Amino acid sequence: MNREQNENLALDATASWRHFGAMTESIPSPVRDLDRINLRLPPKTFAAVDAARLKRSGQISRNTWLTEAVQEKLAREAANAAASDEDVRLHG
Repeated sequence: MNREQNENLALDATASWRHFGAMTESIPSPVRDLDRINLRLPPKTFAAVDAARLKRSGQISRNTWLTEAVQEKLAREAANAAASDEDVRLHG
C-alpha cells in the first residue's frame, strides 16, 4: 500500500469514528481549522449548485460555492436574531 492509500485509509477511519453515533449524540465535537465532512445531497441539489456556480465569472469549485452559501446563511440567521432581539427590546 502506498502513502496516499494509507492517508486515505486513515481519513476514512477518522470519518467513521467521528460520525459514529452522529444521529443519536448531541455533544459537539471539536472542529479543526479546516475540517472535512461528508455531505449527502440529492443529485437535483448538486445540479442546482453546479448551475449557480457556472453562472459566476471565473471558475469556482463546489466546495467554495457551498462554503460561501453556508456563510451567507449564517449571516442571515445572525441578522434575523439581532432584529428579533431588537424588536423584543423595543416592543416588549
